[in-house]
Amino acid sequence: MTRMLPALLQYLNAYLNRFAEGIALSTRRMNPPRRRLLLGSAMLAAAIALTSHPAGAQAWTTEHWTATWGTAPAGPPPESGLQVFRDQTLRLIVHTSIGGNRVRIRVSNEIGTVPLRIGAARIGLRAGGSDVAPGTDRALSFGGRHSVTIPPGAPVLSDPVELNIPPLSSLAVSLYLPGTVPATTVHALAHQTNYVSLPGDFTAAPVLPVQRTIALWPFLTGVEVDAAGPAIVILGDSITDGTRSTPDTNKRWPDWLARRLQNVRDPAQGFNARPAVVNRGIDGNRLLSSAPNPLSGRSALERFERDVLATPGVRYLTVLIGINDIGNSSAASPVTLDDLVAGYRQLIARAHTKGISVIGATLLPFEGAGSYSPSREQLRQAVNAWIRNHDEFDAVIDFDRVTRDPARPSRLLPAYDSGDHLHPNDLGYEAMANEVPLSLFRSAAKAPQKAQAPG
Repeated sequence: MTRMLPALLQYLNAYLNRFAEGIALSTRRMNPPRRRLLLGSAMLAAAIALTSHPAGAQAWTTEHWTATWGTAPAGPPPESGLQVFRDQTLRLIVHTSIGGNRVRIRVSNEIGTVPLRIGAARIGLRAGGSDVAPGTDRALSFGGRHSVTIPPGAPVLSDPVELNIPPLSSLAVSLYLPGTVPATTVHALAHQTNYVSLPGDFTAAPVLPVQRTIALWPFLTGVEVDAAGPAIVILGDSITDGTRSTPDTNKRWPDWLARRLQNVRDPAQGFNARPAVVNRGIDGNRLLSSAPNPLSGRSALERFERDVLATPGVRYLTVLIGINDIGNSSAASPVTLDDLVAGYRQLIARAHTKGISVIGATLLPFEGAGSYSPSREQLRQAVNAWIRNHDEFDAVIDFDRVTRDPARPSRLLPAYDSGDHLHPNDLGYEAMANEVPLSLFRSAAKAPQKAQAPG
């Protein structure tokens, strides 16, 4: 119906013009004041009819967009690690959580200091490596144009295109960057091989002429589909980012959760619509303060609006962050339990103002890691006790309980330890996802019930 509005309004416009002309002819013999009154009334009626239903004004109200994939931008990288592209095409690989029949992307220059020009962009299903599956390649536009210049500090959304995207599928997003482009807005640890072409616009090439590969996501921060279901945004640090998981296998704990949500068949776990999972973890990220390394991103409190509230379809927020605040706490200015609690309360309050349910997660053990100390372990235990025992989060997931060594609860279970005593391995990340009660997301119409395992 909304697509017929422009034609209907064009017809109405022509009809009203003829109506006004008829009034003009029929009033020629009237005295001038009365003639002006009738003509003015006719034109006023036409103006009201037209402006009350502007062409296309209602089309967007029937759209329901949900992020199927996302990452959190950070930067700029130090000069030693800065990627520079020179008249090249990027082919970036991302993994969906839910499917849809229409798609659009979000490209970010939010960390940039100069305009970012995208000369062309395309999207398709990935066949393997950098190849695009035949018949799935779609050209993307931005406001009807095939190129776009993004101002410093801003993102841009592409226009939607028709493309049948299955859940849990890999997409290839191609961006042509004319000229010399420093990658200032990036997600540094993609744990995914991405591709850089030889010089030229190869966005439409099914097989990319690859010059080199990169393990980061430059500029691309979101893929959205036309789905009415809710999105779960996971705000976190390196453990959510998937540090030390196997590259190119999508074995971060949010990936495992997305698989569970798609594969569950138990009618008791039924969903109004299967939720999307959007990973907003950044390696080294903190709750309260920004790390010295710009690739670790701004603090969770600072990036909340961009990385949580701006996510289409967000209905649930899972918070697993704070271990880097604890691990980097200095003797001169120590982070306290009250500091961390105040930060969590801010996230909860700001999410609740937008109707978002907030799920707190306990902090994992880290004895043996370089940042460990007995006093920091005491603070971690105090934080976890607050998360478990206070009624401020809408629900609690006890990751500490499921990942700790029963024989020594201050350290990771050896079977789940990646080797650095801080980050789980693939099996540990899977165990974390299996600990999440899927019933928390059963209905987007009400807040999750309190769900937590005993400490």
